[in-house]
Amino acid sequence: MSTISVREFSYNPSAVFARVEKGEAVQVTRHGNVIAILLPGSGPVARYADLVAQGKIRLKAATTSDLDSLPRYEVPDGAPDPLELLLAEREDYDA
Repeated sequence: MSTISVREFSYNPSAVFARVEKGEAVQVTRHGNVIAILLPGSGPVARYADLVAQGKIRLKAATTSDLDSLPRYEVPDGAPDPLELLLAEREDYDA
């Protein structure tokens, strides 16, 4: 989650909202104190919005551009279950 000051936010709120639309969570601060947290209205982060607003959890700084760094797995035709493939790969890695 990135942090900006209220002054920075006031200079160009459209740019901040564009970042949020791309999936980034943004904290807005005044004198070093968090006064607002802007979260995407949809997508995987949205389900945590209430918990973040209540201060129960904090989100790691991430954007949808981070999706490119996630591993891709090809599931062969006729594979019994993708989860079994991931668990088998994990066992091979741990061994």
